[in-house]
Amino acid sequence: MLDLQKISTERRNPASAHIDELPTVEMLRIINEEDKKVALAVEKILPEIAKAVDVITDRLAKGGRLFYLGAGTSGRLGILDASECPPTYGVAAELVQGVIAGGTPAIFKAQEGAEDSSELACQDLADRGFTAADVLVGIAASGRTPYVIGGLQYARKLGAATIALACSANAAIAEEADIALLPVTGAEVVTGSTRMKAGTAQKLVLNMLSTGTMIKLGKVYGNLMVDVKTSNKKLEERAKNIVMEATGCSREESIAALAEAKGNAKLAIFIHLTGADYAEGKTALAEADGHLAQALKSRR
Repeated sequence: MLDLQKISTERRNPASAHIDELPTVEMLRIINEEDKKVALAVEKILPEIAKAVDVITDRLAKGGRLFYLGAGTSGRLGILDASECPPTYGVAAELVQGVIAGGTPAIFKAQEGAEDSSELACQDLADRGFTAADVLVGIAASGRTPYVIGGLQYARKLGAATIALACSANAAIAEEADIALLPVTGAEVVTGSTRMKAGTAQKLVLNMLSTGTMIKLGKVYGNLMVDVKTSNKKLEERAKNIVMEATGCSREESIAALAEAKGNAKLAIFIHLTGADYAEGKTALAEADGHLAQALKSRR
C-alpha cells in the first residue's frame, strides 16, 4: 500500500487546518503566506538548477532536444513552458516538447490511470523519436509517479541526459536522474492539492530552465528577446520596440531595419548598428553562433 504520509506534499498543513471557517480575506492571507515560501524553496536549489541549465544548453547546442515529461498538473506545466519557446525565442516547435500522460486529451481533462503506467511513458518518448542526444526533464510533485519514473529509466538506458523535478524530499524520481531538482514546498493549503505551492515551484524552475538555456544559446541580447517570432501584431510591435531599445534608433529607422532584415529583430539590430546588408549580417551572426553581442564585437 502506498503510504502518502511519507510524501511531504500529501501531509496536512496545520496553518490551514480551519481555513473553511475563516472570512474570505483571512482565508486568502493563509494561501498568500504559504505561497511566499515557494520562492525560498527554489532559491535553495539554484546551484542544481544552474547545472541543469548548462547540461540542457550543451545538448541543444549539439543538436539535441529538450523534453518535459509529466502527468496531470506537472505534465500541463511542461507543455505550457514548451509551447512558449517558439514565439518567444524563434526556435522550432520540436526543440522543446511537453509530453503528458494520457496525451492531448489529458491537457484539458484528467485521464485517470495514465500516470500509473511506466510503459506508456516509454512508448510516448519512442513515438517522438527520443534519442541519446536529447534531454528529459521528468516532473512529478510527489516524486513517485510511475509514468515519470518509467520515462526517466527509458531515457537513461538510451544514454540521454536526465533531470528530475519534484517537490518532496527523498523523491523516487531523483534516483533515476543525473540531476535532481527538489524545491521542497511542504504541505499544501488544501491537503494534497499540488497544483498550488508545488505547481508554482515547478513553474518557477521550468521558467529558469528554458529561459537560462535560451539566454546561453544567444536568444537574448541584454535582456531583450531579439529572436522573437513576429507572428502577430503584438509581436511585430514588440520587435520594433526591441530594435529601438537596442540601438537608440527612431521608430521609422526601426521599421526600415526590420524590413531589410525580413522581420528578424536580431538581424535588424546588427544591420542598423554596423551598416551591414542582409547577407553580411546573416553570415556574421552565423559565425557567432547566433550571439549578437559576439557578432558586434567581431565587427568592430
